[in-house]
Amino acid sequence: MAPTTAPVRVEEHDTDQSVAPDRPWIVLVWNDPINLMSYVTMVLQKVFGYSLEKATSLMLDVHHKGRAVVSNGTREKAEIDVFRLHEHGLWATMQQDD
Repeated sequence: MAPTTAPVRVEEHDTDQSVAPDRPWIVLVWNDPINLMSYVTMVLQKVFGYSLEKATSLMLDVHHKGRAVVSNGTREKAEIDVFRLHEHGLWATMQQDD
């Protein structure tokens, strides 16, 4: 005689769940005691293609407020931006936007 197995109860999961859209990521440049303000301005122009006015405004935020949001987008884009800023010797981090 072959053994018999009892039926197993399978729980059904609700597959009609709405997924919240991914929040964008921001890249922050932080103030440091090493880099000159003119250098930070030049890097922001070079890396992001910002105008002199926009790069100067962001650099002044870094200088006076201690940090500035310099870019936003997907996580992958933010990782690349942080890497490029690190290559130029700037202190940069990324986080999800609030």
